[in-house]
Amino acid sequence: MSELLKSYAKVAGEDAVVKLQQLAAPMKGAKFVHVNSTRVGGGVAEILMKMVPLMNELGIDTSWEVITGEDKFYQCTKGMHNGLQGDAVNISEDLLKAYEETNAKNAETLRPILEDADYVIIHDPQPAPLLSLCPKRKGKWVWRCHIDASKPHPPVWNYLSQYVKDYDASFFSLADYAQQLPHTQYLIPPSIDPLSEKNMDLDQSEIESVYAEFSLDAERPIMLQVSRYDRFKDPIGVIKAYKFVKESVPEIQLVLAGGGATDDPEGEEVLREVKEAAGDDKDIHILLLPPDAHKTINALQRVSDIILQKSLKEGFGLTVTEAMWKGKPIIGGNTGGIRLQIVNHHTGFLVDTPEGAALRIIELLQNPEKMREMGINAKEYVRENFLNTRHLREILSLFTILDDQSKT
Repeated sequence: MSELLKSYAKVAGEDAVVKLQQLAAPMKGAKFVHVNSTRVGGGVAEILMKMVPLMNELGIDTSWEVITGEDKFYQCTKGMHNGLQGDAVNISEDLLKAYEETNAKNAETLRPILEDADYVIIHDPQPAPLLSLCPKRKGKWVWRCHIDASKPHPPVWNYLSQYVKDYDASFFSLADYAQQLPHTQYLIPPSIDPLSEKNMDLDQSEIESVYAEFSLDAERPIMLQVSRYDRFKDPIGVIKAYKFVKESVPEIQLVLAGGGATDDPEGEEVLREVKEAAGDDKDIHILLLPPDAHKTINALQRVSDIILQKSLKEGFGLTVTEAMWKGKPIIGGNTGGIRLQIVNHHTGFLVDTPEGAALRIIELLQNPEKMREMGINAKEYVRENFLNTRHLREILSLFTILDDQSKT
């Protein structure tokens, strides 16, 4: 067992790593390709950043390709993202044309790699048409949807499904997200990497450095939400909850720590709205962090007393997993993948409104023992269910099934 695999064994257990080695053994030397639309920003990029090296460590020849496009392409795919989450968006023919042309252009570059691959995972709507643009493919292709597609806007799903239907399989984070498709669908929740800078243990000096860096008072409680500035993450609702809490706990501080993703064109507009809602309140700290600020986020999560992810829609919510891994009680929106992680009253609280969030925050601040107990439960729940060793085991199992089916 290599040093990297030994490191995972220390956190996830040796049995988890041995199972990975067993599943990977028949795939040694096989070519495995992941394709998405951004290398920085967002949960997909964070997962791939660590999963790809782990797969290579197991002897699978794994690469990560990223498609690129112009503004119209990203406007279209943002509309698709919102439409899959239920917004009644109207995507123009002009934007759909840009989407198709961008995929065709990327296919010219990626076709030799993809057609030669033994296994391919295409992540989310952005590169979905690539399958139809690689007619000489030899491997198994799977479409992975990270989005809450439980109630998609019909015109968006009808358009996208024409590309998705021909994949060998697809997988979603929750059963509610699965759609009518002519192939087998699997359920595989996402995960965090416990060895990454965002989740590894930090020295106390590194943790405490964020107090001075962001003008936070170490003697007063802190509530935190980490997410990109997106309306579905409900940062305005978080500010409302904070204002309710402040009426009972005037010393409370709020940190909104976010950044952008290269495939999200709406971020700047939402950030302006957040700043307007915050006004001149000096206890609201709105941070725009670079994509590589992993240790900073790690430290902020560790110094915070309460962590929120008050999303209105959420495919999964890796920031919830990350915070739980730090032993923190989580206040989360009662939606999507957050419900898979927060066991209500055990690892945190599920809420529907800013007022509900505020009541739960006040309850925990007034009961430190309950806060500590929930934090312990939360970390253990992540260890058992949401580390990347489990995630990769299920992905390799999926492709093992597809290989076995092709032999019969």
